[in-house]
Amino acid sequence: MKKRILSLFFVLVFSFARADEGMWLVYLLGEQVYNDMVKRGLKLSKEQLYSINKVSIKDAIIIFNGGCTGEIVSPEGLIFTNHHCGYDAIASASSVEHNYLRDGFYAKSKTEEIPAKGMFVQFLVRIDDVTAQVDEALKGLTGMESATKLRAVSAEIVKKATDGTGYEARLVPMFKGNQHLLFVYERFRDIRLVGAPAESVGKFGGDTDNWEWPRHTGDFSVFRVYMSKEGKAAEYSADNVPLKPKYFLPVSIKGFNDGDYAMIYGYPGSTNRYETSFGVKLKTNVENPAIVNLRDIRLKLMFEEMRKDPAVRLRLASNYASVANYWKFFDGEAKQLLKFDTYGQKKKEEEKFNTWAKGKPEYENIFKQYEKIYQDWAPYTKHRIYLNEGIFGSPLIAFSASLGAMERALTKKPINADELQKVSESLDKARKTFLESSNHASDQKIVAATSHYFHRDIDPSQHPTGFYGIVSAYGDLNDEATYKKYAADLFSKTMLLDDTKWSAFLAKPDSTTLQKDMAYQYSSTFSKNYATKYASYATNFTLQNNDLGKAYLKGVIAMNPGKVMYPDANFTMRTSFGNVKSYHPRDAVFYDYVCTLSGVMEKYKPGDYEFDLPANLIEAYNKKDFGQYKDAKLNDIVVAFITTNDITGGNSGSPVLNAKGELIGLAFDGNYEALSHKIAFDKDLNRTICVDVRYVLWCIDKLGGAKNIIQELTLK
Repeated sequence: MKKRILSLFFVLVFSFARADEGMWLVYLLGEQVYNDMVKRGLKLSKEQLYSINKVSIKDAIIIFNGGCTGEIVSPEGLIFTNHHCGYDAIASASSVEHNYLRDGFYAKSKTEEIPAKGMFVQFLVRIDDVTAQVDEALKGLTGMESATKLRAVSAEIVKKATDGTGYEARLVPMFKGNQHLLFVYERFRDIRLVGAPAESVGKFGGDTDNWEWPRHTGDFSVFRVYMSKEGKAAEYSADNVPLKPKYFLPVSIKGFNDGDYAMIYGYPGSTNRYETSFGVKLKTNVENPAIVNLRDIRLKLMFEEMRKDPAVRLRLASNYASVANYWKFFDGEAKQLLKFDTYGQKKKEEEKFNTWAKGKPEYENIFKQYEKIYQDWAPYTKHRIYLNEGIFGSPLIAFSASLGAMERALTKKPINADELQKVSESLDKARKTFLESSNHASDQKIVAATSHYFHRDIDPSQHPTGFYGIVSAYGDLNDEATYKKYAADLFSKTMLLDDTKWSAFLAKPDSTTLQKDMAYQYSSTFSKNYATKYASYATNFTLQNNDLGKAYLKGVIAMNPGKVMYPDANFTMRTSFGNVKSYHPRDAVFYDYVCTLSGVMEKYKPGDYEFDLPANLIEAYNKKDFGQYKDAKLNDIVVAFITTNDITGGNSGSPVLNAKGELIGLAFDGNYEALSHKIAFDKDLNRTICVDVRYVLWCIDKLGGAKNIIQELTLK
């Protein structure tokens, strides 16, 4: 394969990068960035980091199930990733009788590994720079015309790159659309659960310790990827064999010191480091407070039911964990943005830009246009959040919204019988999935609370026509008891929760029955209200914001020629580099760079939802049965450590590598003091929290008794 020469324009451009800031495109590091890595301690060549023609570290890094990162750690396709990334698969494999989520699970042989239905991993095959082709197609276009044309040209490029290969591809804009890269992947769908710690290890500290340091969480899980006997990606089959990877990571149990080099590979999801002051203001004043408030309500109502019954706890575990994870993030992000006056910093940057832009027609009016589009969109921002995080935060209402496909099929003239049959079968399958993971008691409370909050907090002029008139039949609209009565009636009458009524409807579907169903009435009333009156505001804002962002960043580049730049995170492979490092979060407080198993025991609270521990962990600790995983300096097991690396969501499960490219840990969290990192990186306070690979191996070996897994690894 010929090496591709990417645009030099994007190698030598402007950056706000300072210290360890930067999520770098690994195939386009440039000499300056690579030299900085070497100065910090890196012992590897560029070719060892990323190579088009040879095996390199990038071949061991995978997209794990579409939202996390994983790494191959053995010649037989063994995967390490985070516990919270494997959470769904662990919960799905569990039952009340075999509760792997609660008790942990380790396969002692490949025959014991559990198929993870629906799970997949993707390996990066190559990257193509298609900027010239896209720019030519979009020349002179803006707004919806540009977006529509981009979708068309993207489909053409993807089809040409993947036809007949079995691969898939994704066209990704970089630098807010000033560059376009095509990422080609190979997807493997036969993934099997190999090991996971008990939830009291994998989620130790729960929501209390989330985003906090010290963090004593064993956030890991182990999977394996399989291929056909012919060496191809394949659907699950008992005849499949473990993948023979191009490359796998060696594992270091030597340990490290404060200040040692650390490098992270992975797929960071999203950042917006070039957000405007207008965006920061809207986020801190409206968006984040609304999200936090609505998630707080849902979490409390779910937890009320989870604490009553282990079966309910298991059923809601995955949804609860998903909602909880970013509840605290959005709260902390807003507080840190305000604390460090990110709005004021952005204003200063924009003033400099406006001074430079005077007399340049392409750039001088950008911020006047920004002001206008934010004024137009601001009145409807909270409405959209209250729909997504409130109204459709109810699992029942979210499912009922999917019945819109049935209504469309039933109201077509003439009705297409084949289409109707396909829709019916799809909805029936989706309903079974919904029922398996929902709890009616908590969901009913969520419907009552969020419909009440929508009435209270959203401008009455934006309320769905007639809806609250219906609810008023149940009592005073300012009284929460009214909404509880309404929700109880809805849950008792909807056919979506009644097998007999549902079966009768599918046997002879008709639009009148569907439209009279209380749950469908509820969801469709809110969704149609938004779609017909307010969605256009959101579309116009997004399109104009995208156009302005592209122009602004192009101007920033022109204003600062010859500087190095990294694009915002967009779930493409990146590397970041820094050091293992302690820090001072505030006056007179010092945080060490590691935390230990002794610290786990100090937090231990028997029977506590967040701080309980497995009996065998306590026993092994008391015996000081640490084996080869003990840190010699501390005479203890290091549970987690912190580095200065720049990461974000999507990096969960990412390998943390030492200067030689050996695995020393798995990234899984950030620290509360730097939760503004999606918009503003803090060079002094930013820390990435990583589970130490020695703790991972200790749990597998000493608690799980799975020496077979240890024996697969190449230990250094």
